[in-house]
Amino acid sequence: MNVVFVLTETAEEVLQMVSGDVAGLLAAVKGDNVSFPFGIYQYDSHTLDHYLLENGTYQQELVIYLKPEQKKNETVLPAPQMNEIDF
Repeated sequence: MNVVFVLTETAEEVLQMVSGDVAGLLAAVKGDNVSFPFGIYQYDSHTLDHYLLENGTYQQELVIYLKPEQKKNETVLPAPQMNEIDF
């Protein structure tokens, strides 16, 4: 099955792969963290998407959403919003 890793905050696709052990992969990413050469993330959620290909067959795709690693006893606050100021 096609598996795509996506960053929840930005919707950026970080990795696409094919896996025959989707249950094992999903169990693994729900662990402490997921490491890539460019950063460490934590499991946020997942969806199983179905879409129709041009030849009329359906394809499944597991989308795994990741969030930045959160250290123990650390609170991640949302980024501050810039307010528009009228002059």
